[in-house]
Amino acid sequence: MLPLLAFLTLALVPGSVAQTPQHVLSNHPQLNDIPTVHESAILARRILNLSSIATLSTIFPSDQDPAPLSSPNNLGGSPIGLIDYYASCDPTPHEPTILAISIATSFRNARAGSNVTLSLRYHPPLHHHPGEDIYTYSPANLPRFSLVGHIEPVPRSQVQKYAMDACFLARHPDAVAWTPGNAIHESWWARLVVEQVYWIGGFGDRAYIGWIPIMDWRNVTNEEVENARLVGEHGYKKRRGLKTGLTGSYDF
Repeated sequence: MLPLLAFLTLALVPGSVAQTPQHVLSNHPQLNDIPTVHESAILARRILNLSSIATLSTIFPSDQDPAPLSSPNNLGGSPIGLIDYYASCDPTPHEPTILAISIATSFRNARAGSNVTLSLRYHPPLHHHPGEDIYTYSPANLPRFSLVGHIEPVPRSQVQKYAMDACFLARHPDAVAWTPGNAIHESWWARLVVEQVYWIGGFGDRAYIGWIPIMDWRNVTNEEVENARLVGEHGYKKRRGLKTGLTGSYDF
């Protein structure tokens, strides 16, 4: 693999002709030691369990009423991504639980028919300076993914049966102030019904990049999630100089 640093160096040398190493951006066809699609689905599901904050993206409707939020004109069709709480509390663990606030922009757009994307990235534990690690030195080399789908309300009977509210508040104790029935805002329990999953596991020479079939996403077992380990969960590996075959050895 041609490191990004080496590529940039070549690009600045007069008379040199540097071509973008396409396998930095996608899966290298000659490598077979990268995680499979199913293994990537397991890692994504583990990130879903470990994390509890993500970016929720929606689209403004073309006929939106700007009055309640004094919105600018001509927002129809424009995307907006906002940080939101979620938790893995649904009886179907592949569908995140969300506490929806009716007045919030994301849920106003969802009620108007917008599809929803929940985007997550992995935050490794920092046992030592990440710059010393073979993976965490670059955020671009860490897993991230997006869940594409739609929001649907969770019936109260399911919330009570599976104690979804208690599960959610265990991850977000401060959210007790705006659970359904609060005196501040109208709210309701929701789930993101996942329809598509797009995964970037890191650089393409060592990680899968692409769509994860929805049945792979749904069929990951709890046991597989519990047994999986992400970068940093099992320690770190220090970087070494790698020979590129083109520009010598680099600390990459």
